[in-house]
Amino acid sequence: MAFTYTAVVDVDGEGRNGGHVRSSDGLLETSLALPKELGGAGTATNPEQLLAAGWAACFLGALRRAAAQRQIRLTSTSVTAEITLTHGDDGEFSLSTVLNPVLGGVDQATAQELAQAAHRICPYSKATRDNVPVVINASAA
Repeated sequence: MAFTYTAVVDVDGEGRNGGHVRSSDGLLETSLALPKELGGAGTATNPEQLLAAGWAACFLGALRRAAAQRQIRLTSTSVTAEITLTHGDDGEFSLSTVLNPVLGGVDQATAQELAQAAHRICPYSKATRDNVPVVINASAA
């Protein structure tokens, strides 16, 4: 059985610097602002934070799936995602990512194995593979 879901989000205004985000179901509604580090006011969220939240949530689900497939019981899970926006010497912008999963109830080797498996099955990881550099720092809790 195939499952399909399409998220629909509108952004208006000035985009990442003063824009407004609203999902079609109204569950996501927020303003956007440049972070202080990029010369903005830093008074609202930004696209990199939204990507980090989505990727971390998706990756956590992939971790749990990878553990279930291997019949490994995790006692706790968390993922911290770091999305870095880089402005290169060529004038182009690019992204890089660090994913920091912490898995309870397993040893370090198993935590690393599950993180690599999650990276292979997570839709965000698949979508950015060979395009966005990713470092995964798995830890056993």
